[in-house]
Amino acid sequence: MSGPLSSLKVLDFSTLLPGPFASLLLADMGAEVLRVESPTRTDLIRVLPPHDGGVSASHAYLNRNKRCIALDLKQAEAVALVKQLVAEYDIVLEQFRPGVMDKLGVGYEALKAINPRLIYVAITGYGQTGPYKDRAGHDINYLALTGIASYTGRRDRGPLPLGVQLADIAGGSLHGVMGLLAAVIQRQVTGEGQYVDISMSDCAFALHGMAGAGFLAAGVEPQMENQVLNGGSFYDYYQTRDGRWFSVGSLEPQFMQQFCLALGRPELAARGLSPKPEDQQALKREIEIEFEKRDFAEWSQLFSALDACVEPMLSLAEAVDHPQLKARQLVAAVPRAGRDPQPQIACPIKFSAGLPAPRHIGAALGAHTEEVLRELGYSAERIAELKAAKVVA
Repeated sequence: MSGPLSSLKVLDFSTLLPGPFASLLLADMGAEVLRVESPTRTDLIRVLPPHDGGVSASHAYLNRNKRCIALDLKQAEAVALVKQLVAEYDIVLEQFRPGVMDKLGVGYEALKAINPRLIYVAITGYGQTGPYKDRAGHDINYLALTGIASYTGRRDRGPLPLGVQLADIAGGSLHGVMGLLAAVIQRQVTGEGQYVDISMSDCAFALHGMAGAGFLAAGVEPQMENQVLNGGSFYDYYQTRDGRWFSVGSLEPQFMQQFCLALGRPELAARGLSPKPEDQQALKREIEIEFEKRDFAEWSQLFSALDACVEPMLSLAEAVDHPQLKARQLVAAVPRAGRDPQPQIACPIKFSAGLPAPRHIGAALGAHTEEVLRELGYSAERIAELKAAKVVA
């Protein structure tokens, strides 16, 4: 079976998380992705714990279904190889700081001259322009600088380090895939490729959504626990008698009424629908008291039968075993050489025509170098020469 993106061939120079997560989605949907890695500088993801059978679980997941070639781009022959590949792999994804690919001789202008249909996607922390374009950063920095952290947390404890990489994935990876596919669609019309500049901080800033609209249009600046959806209302987490937690999102009247009835406090519904901050805070205290009267299992049994936007906070182990996630087949068994398949998070996008089955976990460094060179017409003797010169590995 071929996936919906089986016509795309992507040359992926990215490392760490944002770029590899983007190319993982492309590969899962059928694109042919060839990773280009340095034989001398190890991608941190390759060694990041935990390990399964000596292989980083993160690497095995993020790089499944991709082939891998190891090239020393500081050597002219390796640069020539990339230029040869770009005639066929007409999409490039990279994640270096601005100017690095140009210095190596494989930047957009150099590659565009070989293939005008080239789509070149650059994912960086701060984009290709502006005073911060050369500045280092990580997910937590982008969330802090763009204002997201300023109203994500508790007033008495401050901002929270999120458990998932919001700016990296929702900012860099997902916007990178959207930009890439939009450029592909436009190329189908014009016949020309283009450069796509993805800034993780730009895209994180765009995630402000409702709070950003409220500030820019009405001057209402969000702060911790002063918005309906960030703890300023009853929309929050509540602890059970045995120390577990429940999420309560019963915003609409029909859900609020069901929720309060389940608590045995139907009179509280009027407060839940009140816009007054003092009513919301008083309601939160009442809900806290009620949740502390029963254990997690009791509340789980009660709310599982109701459609009230109330759900238990599960651990990752519990989430993997949840019947809804199981029904959606969100864990896949991915083949690996010489061992049983490895369970991994599956592609979450469902197509009526289906997707190709996962082919393999993330490959070893340079695992497909010889295979790719043979496809380009290189003889065994020439491949041996390139290996001896450490152009490839």
